[in-house]
Amino acid sequence: MVHNVKLGKNMRSVSIVGIGATPFFNGVQNETYKGLTNGELFGHAALDAMKDAGVEPRDVQYFFHGSANPHVLNNCITPNLQVADWFGMRGKGSLSHSEGCCTGYIALEEAVFAVASGAYDVVLTGCSEQGTGMPDGNTPDHMRVPLTSEVLFPDLDSIFDRAYGRYLGGGPGMNHDDWINYYAKENGLTPEQIDDVLAHQAYHFRRAAELCPRAIRRTPFDQMAKEAGYDDVWEYMRSSHNPKMTQYLRTASDSCVADGAAACIVVPTEIAHKFTDKPIEVLAVGASVLDAIVPHLEKKATAEAARQVFEATGLTADDMDLVMVNDFIGSSAFLAAEEIGYLPKGEGWKYVLDGRIAYDGDKPMNTNGGRTSYGHAFGASGMADVFEAVTQMRGEAGERQVKKLPKYTFLRGFGGAQNVRAIILKSNF
Repeated sequence: MVHNVKLGKNMRSVSIVGIGATPFFNGVQNETYKGLTNGELFGHAALDAMKDAGVEPRDVQYFFHGSANPHVLNNCITPNLQVADWFGMRGKGSLSHSEGCCTGYIALEEAVFAVASGAYDVVLTGCSEQGTGMPDGNTPDHMRVPLTSEVLFPDLDSIFDRAYGRYLGGGPGMNHDDWINYYAKENGLTPEQIDDVLAHQAYHFRRAAELCPRAIRRTPFDQMAKEAGYDDVWEYMRSSHNPKMTQYLRTASDSCVADGAAACIVVPTEIAHKFTDKPIEVLAVGASVLDAIVPHLEKKATAEAARQVFEATGLTADDMDLVMVNDFIGSSAFLAAEEIGYLPKGEGWKYVLDGRIAYDGDKPMNTNGGRTSYGHAFGASGMADVFEAVTQMRGEAGERQVKKLPKYTFLRGFGGAQNVRAIILKSNF
C-alpha cells in the first residue's frame, strides 16, 4: 500500500506533465549542430516541454536552469539570465544552479518543491550543457573550441576540500574503481569476471542506444567488432580496440562527453489531467551528500537516499519496474541497482551476464543507453534520464519500450563530489 505522499508536511503532490529534449551530440565536430548556443539548446528543450504539456511561455510562472559548469563551459555564472529570451520567459522569475553531474536530478527536485510548497502552479525546469567545447574568450560564445584536460582537471579540482582531501588529478582512476574493487573483493570475483560483466553491461546499453534517435553512440558493438575483423564480439570487447583506462574500466564503460539539453514541466497533481492524460507523479525525493574524501561515498550515499524514498512512500525495490542510474562511472549502473535492492545483493553481476538488465530484459535499466552510449552532457544528463523515464512510463519508447509498462521508476543521480539523489516516479493513468 502506497502512503498518501505529499513530499513533506503541508506539501501537495506534484506531477510531470510535459517533457522535451535535444539529441546528445558533439557540438564542436558535428556540422549539423555546430554553432548552437546554450540559449538555443535550452530553449529547444524548454519549448518542446511546453508543447508537450500544452502550455505557452506566458503560462509558465517560474523556471530553473541547471548546468554542471557554466563558468568554464559557457563563460557565465548566471545562465538563467542569458537564456530567457530564447523561449519567451523574459522578466519571469528564475534561478540557475550547478551540482555537477547530479544537476539534472536536482533540477527536478527544485521544481517539485517550488510547486509542492504552493508558491507556483506551473514550473519549467531543465538543464543545458555543452560538454565538448568552450568559448575561446576572444570570439562570440557560439564559436567554440574543444574542451581539453588541461582546462578541465584544474577546474574539477575545485570540488574537493583541498585542505584535507586528495587532489583529483592524483587518483581519478582510483576514484572510478573504488566501488567495483570493493564489490569484487566482497563477492570473490576475479578481474577477468569483472571485465566480462562490464563488457556485457556496455553491450546491452548500446543495444538500447541503437534504437534511441537522441543517443550520440548508436553503432552496435557487433558491427564494430565485425568491421575490426573480429567474429566474436566478446573478443573484440577485450581487445586493444576497447582499451583499459583504469584497473577495471575500459573505454566502453566510460561516459561519452556530449552537448545537449532536456526539460520538463511540473504542476500540482490535482490539476495534472488538465495538461495531459498521462501524468507522472513525483512520489518522493531522497538526498545524501558526502565529500569525495569519504571512502565508498557513492555506495553509502546511494543507500541513504534510497532509504529515504522507500520510507517516504512505503514502497520497496521490488515495486520498481525501471531503474535509471547515472553511470558516468560505468560500473555504477549495476552496483547502484544492487544497493537499492533492485538486483539481489551479490548477484547483480549475474543479471548483467544474462542480459536481464537490457531494455528487453525483466530488470530493465538505462533504456536510453546510459552515459556510455546515450552520452554524458554533464548537468543535462540527469534530466535526460527523467525524459527517458517519462517516455517509457507513457509507453512511447517505440522499439526500445520495456516489456512491462512501468508503474514505478527509480532514478539515482550522482555527481559533484558528491551529491546523490533518489527519486521515485509513478504513472497516474
